[in-house]
This record gives sequence, C-alpha cells and structure tokens, in this order.
Amino acid sequence: MLIRLIAIGTRMPGWVNEAVEDYSRRLPAEIRVEWREIRAEPRSAKGDPARWMARECDRIRSALPANARIVVLDEHGADLDTREFARRLQRWQRDARPVAMLIGGPDGLDATLKADACEAIRLSSLTLAHPLVRVVIAEQLYRACSLLSNHPYHRE
Repeated sequence: MLIRLIAIGTRMPGWVNEAVEDYSRRLPAEIRVEWREIRAEPRSAKGDPARWMARECDRIRSALPANARIVVLDEHGADLDTREFARRLQRWQRDARPVAMLIGGPDGLDATLKADACEAIRLSSLTLAHPLVRVVIAEQLYRACSLLSNHPYHRE
C-alpha cells in the first residue's frame, strides 16, 4: 500500500526529517510511505490567500498518485482516537488504492481539494506548528500499524 504524504513547505529542520525517517523505517514492508514537499506560494501583507492556495492546489494535484484516496488533514476533520485511526488504515489497505494525505500551508488547503477529499482528519484541537504535523502523522501511522499487528509499542 502506498501512502503519499503531500505537504506544503520545504526545508524542514533536521530533527523533523530525522523523526519522520525513523518512524517511516519502522513501518511494515507492505506499507510504503512517500513524502512530497510542495513549494509554498510567497506570502505578502497585501496578497490574496485564496489565490495562493489555488496555486498550491495545482502543485498538489500534480503530486497525487493516480486513483488516490485523498485524505486531508484539517482542523474541521473527524477527531479520531488511535484505535479508530488504525481501523481507517486497515480499511485503506483493503481498498488497495494509494492514499494521498494532504498537509496544507499557512492558510490551509484550497476548498476544491477539501471537496474532492474522501475524508478529512483532525490531528488535534491544538494548533500545531507545521513541522510537528509531519512528525505527529508519521508517528501515528507507525502507532496504528503497531496496534494492528499487536506490537507492544501502543499501550493503553
């Protein structure tokens, strides 16, 4: 199963890349994770966020795998606990389509991407710094796989 995480923003701090690579390496062989960084539109005080997001949307769409299940990470998405996230991952595996998880930029994701998404997931009620979102989703993917395989990483 392919999970492609497509994130607005480039040049993450080393600790982010290190953590994401560590969790990705721990995933079982049947789950392949790819990270695609998309250049953010330059922001200015007088600019138009809708225009910026539309331009980012075009770049995101070009990075989507064919026939992908689009999952947006969004503050208004479903608030899942770890077990429910693991069940979703299991359903995605059975579906046998690639999954594209989208992480928006400073202004979020374009409305058309959200409308095209199969689902939206909320990572937290807290506002998370963009680099932390990458680490959190990488860790949660590993945790969900651990839970599904009865590995002791996840404890209740």
